[in-house]
Amino acid sequence: MIINSVGNHLIKNLRLCLSTHPLRRWTGHTVKSCRSASCIYILTSLKKRNGPQYCLSSSLLNAWPERRMCLVSIRLYSGKIQRRRPKAAVENQAEDWNTHTGRNEDLSVLLAPHFSQSVETGRSHQLELPVENFNAEWDNVSPTKRSSQEMFFEQLSKCNSPSDVLDLVSESTLTWKMISNSLTTMWETTKKMSEDQKHYERRLMFEHPVFEKMCQEAMREARFMKFIDLSYSLLALVKIGVSQRSRLVQTLLRVTQERLNEFDERALSVLANCLQQMESCKNVEALRGGLRLLMEQRVPEIKTVIALQTTMRCVGKDAPLPLKKKLERKALSLVSEFTLPNAQHMFGTLAAMGHRSHLLLKACTNKVVENIHCIPYWRLVHILQSCKDLQYRDPSLLQAIGDHLASNLDIWQLKQLITFLLLFGDLGYRHVELMDAYIEKVLPVSESLTLKDVLYTLRAYSQVNHQPKRHREQFLDILTGMFESYLPRLTPLDLLRGVHHLCLMGNVPKAALRKLFEEDVLSELHSTANPYRERNTQLLQHINLCLELDHPSHPRLADASLEKPSDRKVCVNSEVQRAVYGILGDSSLYQQGLVLKNEYFIDFEITLDQERKNVISLPQNEDIRHDVRRVAVLCAPISAFCLGTTHPKDKLAMKIRHLEALGYHIAVVPEHKFGKLSEDERFTFLRSMIFAE
Repeated sequence: MIINSVGNHLIKNLRLCLSTHPLRRWTGHTVKSCRSASCIYILTSLKKRNGPQYCLSSSLLNAWPERRMCLVSIRLYSGKIQRRRPKAAVENQAEDWNTHTGRNEDLSVLLAPHFSQSVETGRSHQLELPVENFNAEWDNVSPTKRSSQEMFFEQLSKCNSPSDVLDLVSESTLTWKMISNSLTTMWETTKKMSEDQKHYERRLMFEHPVFEKMCQEAMREARFMKFIDLSYSLLALVKIGVSQRSRLVQTLLRVTQERLNEFDERALSVLANCLQQMESCKNVEALRGGLRLLMEQRVPEIKTVIALQTTMRCVGKDAPLPLKKKLERKALSLVSEFTLPNAQHMFGTLAAMGHRSHLLLKACTNKVVENIHCIPYWRLVHILQSCKDLQYRDPSLLQAIGDHLASNLDIWQLKQLITFLLLFGDLGYRHVELMDAYIEKVLPVSESLTLKDVLYTLRAYSQVNHQPKRHREQFLDILTGMFESYLPRLTPLDLLRGVHHLCLMGNVPKAALRKLFEEDVLSELHSTANPYRERNTQLLQHINLCLELDHPSHPRLADASLEKPSDRKVCVNSEVQRAVYGILGDSSLYQQGLVLKNEYFIDFEITLDQERKNVISLPQNEDIRHDVRRVAVLCAPISAFCLGTTHPKDKLAMKIRHLEALGYHIAVVPEHKFGKLSEDERFTFLRSMIFAE
């Protein structure tokens, strides 16, 4: 063992204290002899993440039971054999704590779990309780045993499948450390496999003669595992598909309950991630409840931002609101200490907790916007994904990210830009400059677009109803051609979605429509076994409306092949109704609550003369004359517009286009803006929308 200068200095001070104060008390035990005390120093290794740490502990030696002497044990950080845990062990974790390192824990099974009291407090400077037959961990392992374990871990790192791990296990005498590492390696080897390959490898794993033996060993050794190995073993078993009702998993759950107070932040984070993926049962629910209580107790002791974020992730989305609020207040008290990585990770942390704190998010947004050029691609993606999960839309954040992308367009790949455009679309944000720049970038290399690229591009542009000022026809023609070139590979669902996106943008893919209207494709979309059946019917109705109103000459589906849409109860906006009545002065001069084509709801219909100066009263059943103009007043919620603008999104844009095709003049009333106006301002606004001025 290598002891640094700080360790030497500590040893000298202890010897000096013992020599000058022979009756000095250590943890309640009297050191009766300087000579005795100076002979019983034992140096043991203690894994700590943040450099050298020292822990004084006292133990009674069985060798001298009659003397009841104190064993002073100085634990120093020492570099030993280290085996990394899988990087993705805790999904969606911050990089700061994304990898478990330090595999130099006790390799023996002689230290019972209830003796590890120092871990319970999480403080390395506290004295440990006396331990009988204290084992000096790795230092007391025989060289032969140590060499065999080193060889096992080296061979384990070369395994490429669960079967490889089990073959290696069959040739070894297992300790709990080896069992834990074997389980995590079995999971790690399957992470990059396809679903079919995973299924095949799991079948081989369950049929392997050694697997049952290893599970039995894991049950026997569970009580001796260190808390971090216990949490990783449980997570690995869940990930590789071991039944959660099995005796092995239930045993690990019970042992975890007994030792929960020992778990540090990292182990609790792994455990919380594991519990999120487990089905409900008595042991799981008891552990979830205990985890929340433990987290709540530890909140006042939290001093660092990373520790707080780990705790917030651990409590999860099912935590009670008072606990979430308590963590939010703690985070706000540490806002001044937030670094840029802290601010980035807070978005994901709040999403993992399912708590939208506008104050915290705004503080982190300001930090991110100020340092937008220092944030890598995947961090920006994670921030936007978290904003989507939290339904948090901040125009300044989205504008800053969009400007950053547009100003450095050459360094981004097409797939990266598509990812951002999709996330922007999901957030209802339209960055005009970026979307136009993407078109300029994609046109020269359109042949390199994959099927997913084409589908995602269509979705991104149709979502926010973006019509480029330049190259519009060329862009749509190229996308349509690329989409139809993949027709043989398209599933019925992808075919339906792609055609729907193109129709929303005002384009008709003729070859794709012929394929879509084939009987076998329609029967699969309408199948009762299809989980998207209702949604598919709605999309087909939209496509039929686009063909009927945008392209009347194109053949469309017969009404008999479409299910009748369910009746929707829609109420008119009462504030807009009062304003319309105040302007017209007579309820007989307008109609309200009309439904056209079984799809489009019109809040108010007003008939005007050709110049749109005067209101004309017409009987409801009278045919529309050619010398009148009909005005459709549409009340639209904030979700129908792109963020921060009154630019209509996909469905509202299609509705406006189709009502105009039916001869209406459209007056769109944004409800979120209309509600903020005074009564006079409302009258003025509506009057300008209805009448020509």
